[in-house]
Amino acid sequence: MSKVKYYYDPDTLSYRKIEPKKSRRYRNIALFFIGSFLFGLMCLVFLMNTNLINTPRELSLQREVKNYELQFELLNRKMGQIEEVLANIEERDNNIYRLYFEANPIPEEQRRAGFGGVNRYKSLEGFNNSEMVIATTKRLDIIKKQMAIQSKSLDEITKLAEEKEKFLMAIPAIQPVTNESLKRMASGFGWRSDPFTKARKLHRGMDFSAPKGTPVYAPGDGKVIRADNGSSGYGKHIRIDHGYGYKTLYGHLSEYNVKKGQKVKRGDLIGFVGNTGRSEAPHLHYEVWKDEERINPINFYYGSLTAEEFENMLKYAAQENQSLD
Repeated sequence: MSKVKYYYDPDTLSYRKIEPKKSRRYRNIALFFIGSFLFGLMCLVFLMNTNLINTPRELSLQREVKNYELQFELLNRKMGQIEEVLANIEERDNNIYRLYFEANPIPEEQRRAGFGGVNRYKSLEGFNNSEMVIATTKRLDIIKKQMAIQSKSLDEITKLAEEKEKFLMAIPAIQPVTNESLKRMASGFGWRSDPFTKARKLHRGMDFSAPKGTPVYAPGDGKVIRADNGSSGYGKHIRIDHGYGYKTLYGHLSEYNVKKGQKVKRGDLIGFVGNTGRSEAPHLHYEVWKDEERINPINFYYGSLTAEEFENMLKYAAQENQSLD
């Protein structure tokens, strides 16, 4: 209840009630409402800038932010697992795969190199969680780069493996005449007695004594470059170019099973043992060439002989007997 005010009237020598003016009353009411509005507005602004009261929209956004933070945490854990697996692959790549194929390891600086120059993450700056988002994005970019380098390396290893396989298949690694068909290993590589002149002569191949018509097989993949009797002393003979500097020669044949320009695989039947040319008895004269020099064929039979068979062959090849051509 509002307080009633009085004033003393000297004319009537009495107290009279003060009647407030209507304009003043309206002004006071207006000031009250204005003051209340401003106070309420200040309180609202204050509350909106604190966590005391949140709107449903703000609560929804806060939940989304927390969910994103959780997703980023899970993503970082997964990237950690990927980095471990990638590190293991890189280690095997450098220390096993590339070492086996005699390729230089990829330097660690190249694998771990970052991204220089312009700021790639400027668009991610200025947000509440910018630091976390930028760090995760950088980490992901580095993993992608490492994977690209590793993928390129494995492509290179695949090509090296394919080339290595071709090389291994091209090397003359098996005996051109099977042991079942052999009478004996007549003469080895080295100084031998010439069957016609009886003089000591360097025998640059191996002689395999076998019946006429015994099959002769290609010891490695290659291409037939000669199949004729146009070379003095060899009679009917075949020459195969295996690539990588290797060539083989098969002399004194009775028949051909291939022709010039034909490609052959290891184990293919190429001809038959004979006694043509400068030959004392049916046999196969076999030579191996490396970079245009004739070398001892006995070092290339790892693909067809047992340890015992190879030991016996070494013993017979070492004997300085008479060659058959």
